[in-house]
Amino acid sequence: MITRRDMLLSGVAACASLAGCALLSETRDARLPEAAIGNRQIVLTARQRSLALLPNDAPLPAWLYGEQPFPVLRLKKGEALSVTLRNELSEHTSIHWHGVRGPNGMDGVPYLTQLPVQPGAEFSYSFVPPDAGTFFFHPHCNTAEQMGRGLVGALIVEDETFDDDVVLILKDWRLDEKGRFLPFLTASGASRGGSFGTLRTVNGRPAPRIATRARAFVRLRLINADPTRIAQTGIDGAEASVIAVDGNAVAPFALDTWRLGPGMRLDLAVRTQRNKDIRLLDYFAAEPVLLATFDPRDASHGSGDASLNQTPQPDFSGAWRHTLELGAGVDANTPPNPPPIVLPDGRIVDLADSLCLAAGTFWTLDGKSWPDRDHKKLPPPLFSFRRGERVILDIDNSTSRAHPIHIHGHTMTVLSASLLPRPVHRADTVLVLPNERVTIGFVADNPGNWMIHCHVIEHQETGMMGWFHIS
Repeated sequence: MITRRDMLLSGVAACASLAGCALLSETRDARLPEAAIGNRQIVLTARQRSLALLPNDAPLPAWLYGEQPFPVLRLKKGEALSVTLRNELSEHTSIHWHGVRGPNGMDGVPYLTQLPVQPGAEFSYSFVPPDAGTFFFHPHCNTAEQMGRGLVGALIVEDETFDDDVVLILKDWRLDEKGRFLPFLTASGASRGGSFGTLRTVNGRPAPRIATRARAFVRLRLINADPTRIAQTGIDGAEASVIAVDGNAVAPFALDTWRLGPGMRLDLAVRTQRNKDIRLLDYFAAEPVLLATFDPRDASHGSGDASLNQTPQPDFSGAWRHTLELGAGVDANTPPNPPPIVLPDGRIVDLADSLCLAAGTFWTLDGKSWPDRDHKKLPPPLFSFRRGERVILDIDNSTSRAHPIHIHGHTMTVLSASLLPRPVHRADTVLVLPNERVTIGFVADNPGNWMIHCHVIEHQETGMMGWFHIS
C-alpha cells in the first residue's frame, strides 16, 4: 500500500498534464449550493444547461439538476425525502439514491424497480432514509453520458453536527483541446480501466480554494462521483481522522491515505488552525495532484469530539456463502428467454430500452454479462434470498483491472481483503484490486430486486452488472 510518507511533496502537480491551471490562483469559495429538504416537497429538473468550466472555453451543453452543478440536499435523520424528478432531457432518465437503504420502488433502476422517466414526464421519490451519512444521487440509465454531462448531486442525512461541514464532489470532465465533450464511453476505455477525464475538478472547479472555519473540527465529506478515476486521497497541512466510510461511522483512526474508487465516499474530521492552508491531495500519480485547498478563516471554538454513532456489526455465523467471480470476456450462456421482471408496483416488464443495455460486452459478473443491445429482455437474477438471510460473498477479481463493486439497498460489512489493508467496516461500495479477493457480508433484509455492479461506469455498461431478489 502506498503511504503518504512514501511520496515527496516537493513539486506537487496541481494539474499534472490537465487543463485548467489558469484557475488555480482564484480565491472564490467553491462550496456547493445546498437546500434543506426534510419533510417538504421539492422538484429537481433534469435539463440541458450551458456550463462554463474554464473562462476561455465555450460553454458546454451540460445536463444538470439545477442552474449550477451538483446540488446538495440536506435533511435530518428521521425526516422524509420528497423529490419529484422532472425530465426535460431528450431521453429518459431516473434517480438512484446511491448508498441509501430505501424501499425498492424508490431505488431508481429503470425496468428493475421502476419504469424510466420519459422526456416530459415526472416521477416522485418519497421515503424516509433510515441512516445518517454521506450519500449521492445520479441516473441509472445511459449512465456514462448522463453522469459525464453533470447529472450528479449529494444527499446528506444529518445526525451529529460539526463546527463546519463541507461537501466535496470529485469528478473529472472529458474535454478535447477546444473544451468540447469527448465521447463518454469508448471501447478502448471500457475494455481497460475506463475512459479518463481530461479536467479534474472538485465541486466543478479545478483545484479550488475553499474557506472553512478556523480553530475548529471541520467535517470533510469526500464523494467520488467520477465514472472512472480511483484516487489515493490524503491530507497535507493538518491531522485528519477517518470518521465514516460510505456514510457509515467508524471508530476514528488517523488518515494516511485512502484509496477512493468511483461511487465511494469518505468522511474526514480535520482540526483547523487560523490562516494555515490544508490541502487535499491525490497520491495515485507520479507526483501528488492537488485537488483542493482549504483556507481556515473565521475562528470558532469546537468541542473537539469527532466521533459518530456507530452501528453494530451483524453476526454472520451460519451465513450462506458464495464466491462471486469478477471476470473479463463475453458470457455465451445468457438464457434466450429469461423471465419477465415484476416491478414493486406490480407491473410486469418484458422489453428493455437500448439505453439501459450494455454497449458491448467486455466484463462478466459471476460468469455472466449484462445483455448487450441484441437482447430484448433483462437477465435472470444472480441470486435469490429469503428476507433476513445472512450472506457472505467472497469477491474474487481475476482480471487485470480494479473494480469498485456497489450493492444496492443494503450495507455490507467488508470483512477481509487479500491485498489492500483496510479495517473491518461497513460500506456499500468496495474496491477490489486486480487478483484480489475481498470478503463481504450483508443481511438480505430489504425485499425487492436489487442491483450489484462495478461502479466504473463503462465496466457496468459493458457487462459487469447483475441483480438479486429478496422475497
